Amino acid sequence: MPDLLIELFSEEIPARMQARAADDLKRLMTDGLVEAGLTYASAGAFSTPRRLTLTVEELTAHSPTTREERKGPRTDAPEKALQGFLRATGLTRDRLEARDDKKGQVWFALIEKPGRPAADIVAEVLDATIRNFPWPKSMRWGAGSLRWVRPLHHILCILTDDSGTDIVPLTVDGIRAGDTTRGHRFMAPDAFGVTGFDDYATRLRRARVMLDATERRDAIRQEADSLAFARGWQIVPDDALLSEVAGLVEWPVPLMGVIENRFLDLPPEVLQTSMKEHQKFFSARNPKTGRIEGFVTVANIETPDDGRAILAGNQRVLAARLSDAAFFWENDLREAKAGMESWAEGLKSVTFHNKLGSQAERIERIAALAREIAPLVGADPDQAEQAARIAKLDLQSAMVGEFPELQGIMGRYYALAAGYPETVADAARDHYSPLGPSDAVPTAPVSVAVALADKIDTLTGFWAIDERPTGSKDPYALRRAALGVIRLLTDLKANLNLCSQFENAFKNVFADRAAANELLYLDYYETDVDGQSLKVESWKEFNRSPTYEEVSEGRYDPSERIILDLQECKHIISHHHIAWVDDVDAVEGFILDEDKIIRFDKLSWDLLSFLHDRLKVHLRDQGIRHDIIDAVLAQPGNDDLVLVTNRATALNDMLATEDGQNLTQGLKRVGNILAQAEEKDGVEYSFGADPKFAETDAERALFAALDTAEPAIRQAIADEDFPAAMSAIARLRAPIDAFFDTVQVNADNQILRRNRLNLLSRIREAGRRIADFSRIEG
Repeated sequence: MPDLLIELFSEEIPARMQARAADDLKRLMTDGLVEAGLTYASAGAFSTPRRLTLTVEELTAHSPTTREERKGPRTDAPEKALQGFLRATGLTRDRLEARDDKKGQVWFALIEKPGRPAADIVAEVLDATIRNFPWPKSMRWGAGSLRWVRPLHHILCILTDDSGTDIVPLTVDGIRAGDTTRGHRFMAPDAFGVTGFDDYATRLRRARVMLDATERRDAIRQEADSLAFARGWQIVPDDALLSEVAGLVEWPVPLMGVIENRFLDLPPEVLQTSMKEHQKFFSARNPKTGRIEGFVTVANIETPDDGRAILAGNQRVLAARLSDAAFFWENDLREAKAGMESWAEGLKSVTFHNKLGSQAERIERIAALAREIAPLVGADPDQAEQAARIAKLDLQSAMVGEFPELQGIMGRYYALAAGYPETVADAARDHYSPLGPSDAVPTAPVSVAVALADKIDTLTGFWAIDERPTGSKDPYALRRAALGVIRLLTDLKANLNLCSQFENAFKNVFADRAAANELLYLDYYETDVDGQSLKVESWKEFNRSPTYEEVSEGRYDPSERIILDLQECKHIISHHHIAWVDDVDAVEGFILDEDKIIRFDKLSWDLLSFLHDRLKVHLRDQGIRHDIIDAVLAQPGNDDLVLVTNRATALNDMLATEDGQNLTQGLKRVGNILAQAEEKDGVEYSFGADPKFAETDAERALFAALDTAEPAIRQAIADEDFPAAMSAIARLRAPIDAFFDTVQVNADNQILRRNRLNLLSRIREAGRRIADFSRIEG
């Protein structure tokens, strides 16, 4: 059984594409080979900046001969049907066989496909793979039609077995497959032949190429750590940068450099970001001073001077970069110490979204919301509002303009320079967090309040303008914002009624849109007795331009209640959507059309449903079953995500026990019996169970158990002690089982039957206090 070796040799492949490309090469080739009838023992894919490599071990030498029996038309069918069948099978009439069938005689064809040599199949599959390779971006070059990420130079494709090595006959766009490759571009550029994967990997290493990306990463990490250790420093971990640099070099040669003293007072994040983004340097920290004092650059070549010339050139470039950073830092510090007023003014002309106003308007909304949320998370409202007002000012700084990834981080430095308290400055840094499922969650109350306000404003803002995620598209990262809200609340055990906060945030958004004349915003309205006028009280100017007389005579005050006649109201409402706060049912049938009314409560529940979908994914990742989550979300108070999480966790733990599983079956049985009886009788059995009508010990025991369990469950729910509530209801398992074993619910005596059904309703109600057990599966 031969081994297959493929190498696609090109100009430099972008580092970010290499790992995915190696996986795609392996997937496309192995799937194609298997589909063509070949099998193999194992396969491995590798990538370097200039090559993609695939090795397949113990590939079958031929695909098997296949035989397929295909049923055709009846023997007396029209000639056209027969000819079509012959074309489909590639046979002639004399190759068909007539057989008896239940509808008469039918033609059958036996189609035999002989096996093919592995080389032919490999050539066919590799040709299709190269021509249809799923690069994120590709290019054409020269006069050919082939597209590849960078110009493709060589194809190595060989099959090796005990008899020797054979080149697979393949030509793609003028590039003929061979058995040669090349080593390092500078240190071993000459071509050399190979006979198999082991020979290939060995000779590449001699030619200064590390084939395995994992080996290159490990080599860079180990040598960088050794260089830093020799100076008493530590390399700042950065796995993303490590993977990127490993994709830039075929023969990594780490070199240690020192940062000039004039730059050491720059914030460490500035040094690290500047070196990473511009130079792909690893930062080295001095643990004694806590400062970034050195760097490691990774060359792709060994030099006679041990890299001194390379290092000197890199340090000159770095000095120029850090000089720019120092200039930005000094100018920004002067602005921060002056109070950052010009930054705040500048944000008025920065559009956040054309339908959601400027960044300054958004900051006003976040500040108002942060002040409302602050007491609910243990934060000082004044500090929360103050932090929200300065948290995004660093967006106007020169440093963040150069390095957007430093937003928030620089905001903390500038806030401290401006004399703000440390808790306020920390909130400026932390309010973007968490940025993902693995990002740390801020714990300081002020930071939590501002982070929640920021994310809730984002969600409600884009919900208000109907810019919601669809399928895999989420251009405004609303799923990430929703997960951020979930993690902030559940990780910190912060009880918050989200619908109330959503409604407040929607009011702020729509008030801003009203001020921008995008819609009519009513906080209160009523009709007079004759229905000919509408009294309106508005948060913002009423979108009605005052007359010259009203202004000149001082009679126009947009803040006071004004009265418009019916026709003017109809005109205004016909040209605007109405953001309505209170109950619209009181004026149903008046001049407001339902499609003109924006209901904050409906928007809030719709947005909460979106968060519930994100919460389901979050809880499933923690091992909680989807049906348990649904059962808990069906309960009142599901806009408090901490309560939902605690309920789901406690219920999940209970259902993992035998008592919990049996109790669930009992509660579901109770629900089914009651549903059938209530449908049959046309009444709801929800009260009136009396122990004096109990005839059996099992009934009396169940009454007693419920008398004990019900107050315990109510108290536990009130205390939000859900494990205690689960324990209380779990103690009903034995009395419920005994009741169903010995008592006939649908007795002939109607008094007994009603009493027993009402007794079951007490069980159902006890379960409903915890979860909707009808949604539990199994």
